[in-house]
Amino acid sequence: MAYAIIRTGGKQFKVSPGDVVRIPTLEEKNEGDSVEFTEVLASGDGKEVQIGSPTVDGARVIGTVVKNGRGPKIIVFKFKKRKQYKRKQGHRQNFTAVKIDSIG
Repeated sequence: MAYAIIRTGGKQFKVSPGDVVRIPTLEEKNEGDSVEFTEVLASGDGKEVQIGSPTVDGARVIGTVVKNGRGPKIIVFKFKKRKQYKRKQGHRQNFTAVKIDSIG
């Protein structure tokens, strides 16, 4: 089973062909657009592993944007006891769902 570890949006993801991964939002991409990730940190096929320093030369991962959306709401609640201090704030993180087509 082929896999690769890619870096995008300041995070690292382990991907295989056919996977759908939620990555930090890609502003300029719409649904159906093709995406190419060139920051491949490592790749393997089950027998052999290539580890980059810092990236693997010539390696790339190609995917298709499935969806641009927002994650579930996270509630941030701060309080200090006996001080009448309470703050409630909500947050929804933007994401882009990408289906991995090939690893090369």
